[in-house]
Amino acid sequence: MIANAAMKLLSLNTGLPREVQWNGELIQTAIFKSPVQSRVSLRKFNLDGDRQADLTVHGGEHKAVYCYPFAHYAFWQQELNRPDLPMGSFGENFTLEDSPLEDSVCLGDRFAVGTAEIVVTQPRLPCFKLIIRLGIDDIIKRFYESGRSGFYVLVAREGEVGPGDELRLLSRDPNAVSVSDVMRLYTAKEYSAQDRTLLERMLQISSFPPSWKHHYRNRLQAAILNPLD
Repeated sequence: MIANAAMKLLSLNTGLPREVQWNGELIQTAIFKSPVQSRVSLRKFNLDGDRQADLTVHGGEHKAVYCYPFAHYAFWQQELNRPDLPMGSFGENFTLEDSPLEDSVCLGDRFAVGTAEIVVTQPRLPCFKLIIRLGIDDIIKRFYESGRSGFYVLVAREGEVGPGDELRLLSRDPNAVSVSDVMRLYTAKEYSAQDRTLLERMLQISSFPPSWKHHYRNRLQAAILNPLD
């Protein structure tokens, strides 16, 4: 089943930091991504021709590439009354066609794409720059509520990628924690015994970033001290 599981890189999107005005201030952002038609080198921290503006919260090894399912575009076109949303509108590098959604993509999933290999690390937590990109004041709240987070990957093997490349699932982490579960537990106010077991599995996943693990260790400790059941 793993060998046959595949999805396609429908659009490859890149962008460099630019200066924009927001709330009377000049802000550096690289959230404006545009599709490219050529093959591009995928390196440890990003794609050639792509950068992140604020490296304190964006980019880095665990956020080398942001992936977003094209299946979500129909929802947002209706939700935002934007029938002409171009690919890359959510700041994603990979717009994925025929992709499994967040409830079936798991932390630690390893994919081959082009001559590279990537590993799923975390969901996307949007910041105010999504407001800048889409011009909608409450988009962050709506993004969270939608459950359509997309996911980041790290680059396990550098290589070249291009539009139309197939992403083939090579392996899964045995803990099998979905991106949806990570987001659900992030916003949950209380944890059940089943949630605590899921948290313990999540903390065993090597591709899950240290900052997320620190957050969930604190949440897990609080849940153990104040159990629901």
